[in-house]
Amino acid sequence: MPAERLLPTPEAEDLLSLARELAREELAPLAADYEAAERFPREQFRLLGKSGLLGLPYPERWGGGDVPYEVYLQVLEEIASAWMTMGVGLSVHTMSCFAIAHEGTEAQREKWLPAMLEGDLLGAYALSESHAGSDAAALSTRATLDGDHYVINGSKAWITHGGEADFYTTMVRTGEDAISCLHIDAATEGLSAAPPERKMGLTGSTTSALLFDNAKVPAERLVGDEGKGMRIALSSLSSGRLGIAACSVGLAQAALDEALAYAETRTQFGKPIIEFQGMEFLLADMAAAVESSRATYLEAARRRDRGLPFARQASIAKLVATDAAMRVTTDAVQVLGGAGYTRDFPVERYMREAKVPQIFEGTNQIQRVVIARELRKS
Repeated sequence: MPAERLLPTPEAEDLLSLARELAREELAPLAADYEAAERFPREQFRLLGKSGLLGLPYPERWGGGDVPYEVYLQVLEEIASAWMTMGVGLSVHTMSCFAIAHEGTEAQREKWLPAMLEGDLLGAYALSESHAGSDAAALSTRATLDGDHYVINGSKAWITHGGEADFYTTMVRTGEDAISCLHIDAATEGLSAAPPERKMGLTGSTTSALLFDNAKVPAERLVGDEGKGMRIALSSLSSGRLGIAACSVGLAQAALDEALAYAETRTQFGKPIIEFQGMEFLLADMAAAVESSRATYLEAARRRDRGLPFARQASIAKLVATDAAMRVTTDAVQVLGGAGYTRDFPVERYMREAKVPQIFEGTNQIQRVVIARELRKS
């Protein structure tokens, strides 16, 4: 059942209703088949763009929705509750637009943002490398300025939408101690994607390595000054972690709804299993985890909307929500018993999908490091 919402305006309520209807009617019916076939839902992302949902937190001037992060994240939760691949994809696309929207020049915004926010171009975020995941500062993909182009060599790992995206927001080393951000067209000569990774979950979402072999990128695609890439990366990650938190809450809500519906109809010893105290307590704990996780990401979003520091709260939201999603989806399988372990019900897929949010956008171990560092500053 839809979660109760406290939205700031009637317009926000209408937007959430639109997202909920689209998620229920256009996305949810496709999810199981697309995931089983490992099929990338490109047309569904175009649908989100046409519906005005791909650029919600960005200014209307460039095709965005100009909505508070608090509202955007609740829309994202609705999308993820219907289809996690679409929720994560929307979050990644939003994060990939961050650099141009916040650090790009006026000319860069005018040239690229409208197509990015309106759904014509789908983005990906390329920071991680095979040896530089949690230690992002150790990246080695190098861009050397040669006249009016950067020549890039190296590789990126674990790129969501790798091989499917139209552009890559990419962090590269431009000097011994300098990391910079480039907005790279997917059609760039010398850029290719490795075969997709074979994953336990989110199989409709393509993840692959990117390979740069003397790839020439125009210098006009440098976002911000040289050497500012790590600051841009960390800023976008704080917002991106809120997106993953919202997606995880959506996934957990879907698992709770499925478990609740099953417990109300499945009978043992002459009564629905929901009437057994052991089952009541299990479902109550699941509901508490979902609602407390939602409150945590919303508080972080409200801080962001007010212009307050929110990095610590974003890491807390990501940590709490993703760990909760893992517990709730595991418990949902338990509620369904043997049926939950089969592919006749979606909870086994939810459980597989819940694992990776604990890993990407910074592992939950790294979130604890971030939280501790922020505490020492206070």
